[in-house]
Amino acid sequence: MSPFPQLPPNAFAREDDGDDADFYAQARLKTHIDEAAIAALTGFYRRALPAGGALLDLMSSWVSHLPPEVTYGEVIGHGMNAQELAANPRLSRWFLQDLNRAPRLDLAEASLDAAMICVGVQYLQQPLAVLSEVARVLRPAAPLVVSYSNRCFPTKAVAIWRGVGPEGHARLIELYLEGAGFVGIEVHRLMDGHASDPLTVVMGRAPGPAW
Repeated sequence: MSPFPQLPPNAFAREDDGDDADFYAQARLKTHIDEAAIAALTGFYRRALPAGGALLDLMSSWVSHLPPEVTYGEVIGHGMNAQELAANPRLSRWFLQDLNRAPRLDLAEASLDAAMICVGVQYLQQPLAVLSEVARVLRPAAPLVVSYSNRCFPTKAVAIWRGVGPEGHARLIELYLEGAGFVGIEVHRLMDGHASDPLTVVMGRAPGPAW
């Protein structure tokens, strides 16, 4: 049975269902949103992510868009390309993992102070399993910041993402977060797309006594 029965059949199908390891084998050392959108996201991170905390940068690359003047206790990176992750100066350590095949995270329960997914949520075929794992490894009330724009690799994005518009994207992520147990979910429109790439953040907090 689908974890999201309200979604249509084959919601998480993709045009290209080939091995993701092959698709991401070539390093892409470029940004996927423009400078103004990056600045807006960095500003949001500055407000939302706790200085000195342990962070998980899920579906990361060679940049994390973290505020350069803020020091974090640890930044753990995850991705699909070793060259990209090795080039990211903000990562304390990193690991490779295909979340569509193996959503379980090898991280301790309630060990992290925040997590981020930057312009990558559209590729998750098991979003409930992955985000439930993120909720597990976050401390109570710790934020998960999910950002998206209008760019993606369309053949790797799931069908439901391709089938709904920007407003639908925000609601879809809310649905994911609610299903995974996140609370206090907020939608923030950081850039409207007129002067730069559009950018929206959907943020939820891990459940627990602190909330």
